[in-house]
Amino acid sequence: QVQLVESGGGLVQPGGSLRLSCAASARTFSTYAMGWFRQAPGKEREFVAAVSRGGVTTSYADSVKGRFTISMNNAKNTVYLQMDSLKPEDTAVYYCAARRTAGGSTASRAYDYNYWGQGTQVTVSS
Repeated sequence: QVQLVESGGGLVQPGGSLRLSCAASARTFSTYAMGWFRQAPGKEREFVAAVSRGGVTTSYADSVKGRFTISMNNAKNTVYLQMDSLKPEDTAVYYCAARRTAGGSTASRAYDYNYWGQGTQVTVSS
């Protein structure tokens, strides 16, 4: 069982930045690929970004490409989502997810992930 705890959400003005963190309890964190998803009110959960085990490969939704950066620190069992140039449409609850895998690919489908955090609210508003 893996527990994921997100932090770093909050209120930010358009054009601002936030960095989300997700701390994992897994003893073998290096065997997990990680992802970030988000869900806005009245909308389905959507893929934001993913990183392969070991942090070698990353992938992003088109809506955040060039503005968001996902990274992984295996020594700290933590994955980050750096969000720059934030827009009001980025407002959502952001979820961290983990999937144990032997491969080196990323995944953008929610059902590929086995474990989920509780979410952290990000609000972009002036």
